[in-house]
Amino acid sequence: MNNTLRILLFLSFIGLVSCNNGKSQNYLPRSIGPVNHVTVVMDNELWKGRVGDKVREHFAATAVGLTWEESILTLNQVPPKVFSGSLLNTKSILLVKKDTLDVAALKQDVYATPQRMAVFKGQTDEEIMDDIDAKANEIIASFKAMELKETQTRLLKSLNKEGVLEEKFNITMSVPSIYKVGRQEDTFVWMDREIQKGHMNIIAYEMPANSFTTDSTLVRDIVQMRDSIGALFIPGPDVPNKKTHMRTEPAFSPSIFQAEIAGRKAIEVRGIWDIKNYPMAGPFITYIIDDAVNNRKMVVEGFTFAPATNKRDDMFRLEAIMKTTRFMN
Repeated sequence: MNNTLRILLFLSFIGLVSCNNGKSQNYLPRSIGPVNHVTVVMDNELWKGRVGDKVREHFAATAVGLTWEESILTLNQVPPKVFSGSLLNTKSILLVKKDTLDVAALKQDVYATPQRMAVFKGQTDEEIMDDIDAKANEIIASFKAMELKETQTRLLKSLNKEGVLEEKFNITMSVPSIYKVGRQEDTFVWMDREIQKGHMNIIAYEMPANSFTTDSTLVRDIVQMRDSIGALFIPGPDVPNKKTHMRTEPAFSPSIFQAEIAGRKAIEVRGIWDIKNYPMAGPFITYIIDDAVNNRKMVVEGFTFAPATNKRDDMFRLEAIMKTTRFMN
């Protein structure tokens, strides 16, 4: 075989491999399904029994900080025999079945992309239930992280260009263009958008770097901070002879978690806001971010008002927006 022929065969082989690689990379379809929904693939008898109860205990637990009871995830159970077609392409899948093997695994992009598929198998109910107890939190976190990234990707398609956060606080945030600045002061910015039966809101402001130094008074100090900002900048409807403004609902103590935003330590606060002296309320999420570079605490908060509607997914979208916060120095 002469050298020319060898070179031609080699180039043909490389081209074939490249085409195959291209096909493999593009083979999986885009995943589908509403945000925070999970397709649960289980026999009906398992779903109705103790194993199904264990799945619901973890994957349909009550979400924190909402005005009424909503589950952290919406579960759609189907028997294995109908798990086909478009159901294979749902973003989050939970497969639970009796089997000779004891398996608790999390797989990625099995039928579509992005996709997470959790698999629980066992010979007995007890084996499966023990695995669910051990792995559920990790799997829920993976489902949520995927949904958060997908939501943030969609945000990038059309962003607010007003630049007020950069000018006031030297930060950026991927805020959709549908949000508009409604109020801005030297130390405060309020952006909002209309939704069905209400509105979604994002506010941002600064606090001194030495705020919240004592763990024993942390919750009280956060409530006082929120209430003081509400009194200054977020008035309620006019009520004769009464002062109205946003505050932290006094009957419900907010929940606090450790968080991280833009690689910096943060506190996540979830709770209920209301209007003092007026019947109006809704959920909020606050992030208090350590910004030692600028000697401050940077506070970003999202809250929703939408009476008589579910708010879990609206709050999730606000969370996704606020977690895009980045510091310009």
